[in-house]
Amino acid sequence: MPSVGETKAIHWRRRTAAVIILIAAVVAVVIAVGGAGGGDPSKLTATLDELADDGGPEEVPETRLRLSFSGDLLIHSPVYFQAQALGGGERYAFEPMLRELRPYVNRPDLAVCHAETPISADAPPSGYPIFNAPSELAEAVAATGWDACDTASNHTLDLGQDGVEATLRSLDRAGVEHTGSATSRRAQRRTLMLEADGVRVAIVSFTTDTNGIPLPEPYSVNVATEPRPVIEAARRARERGADAVIVTMHWASQIAPEYSGEPSEDVRRFARRLAKADEITAIVGHGPHVVQPFRRLAGKLVLFSAGNLISNQTAACCAEASQDGIVALLDLVVDGDGDRVERARYVPVVVNHPDYTVLPIGDALDDGQGDEATLRTSYERTVSVVGRIRGVAPIPRRLP
Repeated sequence: MPSVGETKAIHWRRRTAAVIILIAAVVAVVIAVGGAGGGDPSKLTATLDELADDGGPEEVPETRLRLSFSGDLLIHSPVYFQAQALGGGERYAFEPMLRELRPYVNRPDLAVCHAETPISADAPPSGYPIFNAPSELAEAVAATGWDACDTASNHTLDLGQDGVEATLRSLDRAGVEHTGSATSRRAQRRTLMLEADGVRVAIVSFTTDTNGIPLPEPYSVNVATEPRPVIEAARRARERGADAVIVTMHWASQIAPEYSGEPSEDVRRFARRLAKADEITAIVGHGPHVVQPFRRLAGKLVLFSAGNLISNQTAACCAEASQDGIVALLDLVVDGDGDRVERARYVPVVVNHPDYTVLPIGDALDDGQGDEATLRTSYERTVSVVGRIRGVAPIPRRLP
């Protein structure tokens, strides 16, 4: 089945051929009429109308997809100790912590997670400041329903190139696609292309820094200190047949202060430059460990930060909002006019204590899970920051 991009090319060739045939036919008719020393003009008009009807362009079918993007998988030691307890001490069972997210990950057409840290079986688990999540996290990612993870962040190089390669092996074994870090120059230049209903959606992933850790290899992780490399990667994706390009950016602390609910001016400037690029459809941000707003820049939808999805950050160490996050649901439309994110919905979530289950707040209130006051406070805090701009609204829109 051809992709939407291939369908557009086919229809363009058909349009061109139809125009050429129509022109040739008009010329032939004019010559015939002229050669006969006159003729009925109405017959000429009727002939042209028939030719136009027979050779008219075909409509490119409209395709709509729902894309799911979520916040940071930030596995501090208390989180993986809980996973170990859930696994009976024999394995790390992260699936129960993520199970409530399945309706917002498994049901959309495509879903992408943000793996902020290494996921390696070759080194013991560790938390802040040098992270390593157990490899079973990749299995939980697959079981929850994510199709792919972006792996570019300021912690990608915590275990060096060995950690990069182990992370990608863990995801490969779990059957989860990935982009943002690589094992070779050739692998780095590949485009992650996810497909649904004949539409090819490219995911382009970068971080703005690596906490000062030098790159072991030039290709270890995608780093962009300015927009040009991101735009070039998006352009390559289009040349390779992408019908839409979603950029995921990890705004690291050099340009994005942590725990701020508003993007810095440096981040805004970076995002504006990306949004102006014709190749880019939408932008999803990570990094500050709290949610930040949706905005429209140059007609493109930008989510500055999805916040944390799961972590041990709380008001005791960081910011009260560091236990808040969202699952962003982007409604992508691809048709004869191009591609665009027409609207977005977002699901406020919070990490429940002491079991570290990630709870979609509306569902949790309906089911009697978690502490009601905590859930309501988290929802209001998240919605007050992420916002309700045109075409963007929370799920549920309001709490009962």
